[in-house]
Amino acid sequence: QVQLVESGGGLVQPGGSLRLSCAASGIIFSIYVMGWYRQAPGKQRELVATITSAGSTVYADSVKGRFTISRDNAENTVYLQMNNLKPEDTAVYYCACNRDSRWLGRTYWGQGTQVTVSS
Repeated sequence: QVQLVESGGGLVQPGGSLRLSCAASGIIFSIYVMGWYRQAPGKQRELVATITSAGSTVYADSVKGRFTISRDNAENTVYLQMNNLKPEDTAVYYCACNRDSRWLGRTYWGQGTQVTVSS
């Protein structure tokens, strides 16, 4: 059974930082592409960042230069370091994984963690 468990969300002021973690189980973590997506109220879920098994990364334009995705294959964990947070970053952040780097086939999702950026 695949499980993705996110942690690290919370309330932060604009310009602040948060680090999200996602612990995976039930998969051979090292061969999966991992990603972070987010969904703000009234909006569609959108890609934030992905990282392949080889460490190649892709970022949404809105977070480039501010967010960094990384993975620790020994700990079966993927991270999202978020710096210089803006109110528009407020959303539920979801961890996801897929066997295919093009995100074809089945995607597994975590339960989400709330990030709120507000003064």
